[in-house]
Parts: sequence; C-alpha cells; structure tokens
Amino acid sequence: MRTLVVGDIHSGLRALEQLISGAKVTPKDHLIFLGDYVDAWSTAVETVDFLIDLKKELNCTFIRGNHDELCRDWLLTKRENPQWLAHGGTATRDSYLRDNREDWSSHLDFYASLKNYYLADDNRLYLHAGYTNLKGIDFEYFEQSFYWDRTLWELATAIDSNLKPKDPKFPKRLTHYKEVFIGHTPLSKSKAVPPQKEANVWNVDTGAAFMGGLTMMDVETKEFWQSDPVHTFYPGERGRN
Repeated sequence: MRTLVVGDIHSGLRALEQLISGAKVTPKDHLIFLGDYVDAWSTAVETVDFLIDLKKELNCTFIRGNHDELCRDWLLTKRENPQWLAHGGTATRDSYLRDNREDWSSHLDFYASLKNYYLADDNRLYLHAGYTNLKGIDFEYFEQSFYWDRTLWELATAIDSNLKPKDPKFPKRLTHYKEVFIGHTPLSKSKAVPPQKEANVWNVDTGAAFMGGLTMMDVETKEFWQSDPVHTFYPGERGRN
C-alpha cells in the first residue's frame, strides 16, 4: 500500500483526474488530501462531487483548508466575504449558483467532516497550514492555525540546513514528528515547480491555483506526479492569477 499525499486542488478537477490516472491509484493506496478543494477554477461543484464519490471507491483522508471553511461559511449564510471573493471565491460562488441545486447537504456534510490534521502511525503529520505551539498539535490553542498558519513553513525555510533535530538550536516545534506535510503556501505562482522539503517539512502546494501544476507524492519513496499546469485545463479563465 502506498500513502499518496495530494496538494491544494483549488477546483482543478481535470488536473486531479490526470494525476489519479498517471499515478495508477488503486484501492490499496491511501490518498491524503491536504485541503483547499475549491476557489480558483470553474469546476468547484464538480470537484467536491468527485471527491465525495471518490471516497466510496478509494481509501481517502480529507484535511480541512482555509478556502474550504470560507466556502462552507458562504453556503451556510450566503454572506459574501470580499476577501474570499477576491481570492478565488468568485469562481466557486459562480459554480454553485450555476449548478442551481436546491439541496447542498452532501457538500455541507463533506466540509463539516474534514479533519484539521491527520497523524499517521508512522508519526508523519499531515495538515493544511501549520501549528504554532512548541509542544505540537495536541497543545494548539487556536484550531484555526491548522488551516491558516504560515509560520511553520516560514520557520522551516529559515533554519540553517546544517542543524540537526538533536541540536539545541533546532526549533522544538519541529522535533515531534518524523515528517510534516503541508500545503497552503504556494511554492510558485508563475511556473511549474516540484514539491519542496525544508528541515522535516514538505510543502506540496505547487501553485495549482495559479500557473503551476497539481502534485501527488508517495510519502515513503518521495516519487511524485504532477499534472500539466492547471490553467491549461481551463483556457480563458484567470484562476487566482
């Protein structure tokens, strides 16, 4: 069984379909999605429908992203958040309005069921953004940090590469887990890039909402598959560019 981690999709369903086919995913594999399923491209509704159906066929774990929470809030309240609309929410809102479905209970159930994080038996941690408590996820004061924080990746990129986890100067926040897999902070907005490791943190957000591709990675071997740049599947659309 492979454990395959998937970066931020941002409604790029066509790229996800290409990845699943290219990686030859089977029911024996465990797919871990790092959140941000919507906001950017026009197929938001279709993406969530696809993920709901995918869980019936494959072993899937779905992590909560900040964009998923923003979309859920709009579905519940119909209150239009200008920040959300400006950062991909307009395409998502239009996708839902275009579908003209009266009952969104299956989507609301999907958003409500998302996990803030997933800690595997091998002590690998998966979450959308980060955590701030020096003692780790069990001591986090604000659960919103799991899907909004950017300081974890900022910290990882600032560490002297010569420091080892047992070094007294190595950040205590990173010593609790074998590896941490995150999305949330795009590695590039202008071109295709591979996933990146800093310290023991892997960033798998390769800019699918912008000009990059969508990435799936085998967490054990570090082999990865990447879609064509997602914007090429949606000609004439801006995404979050």
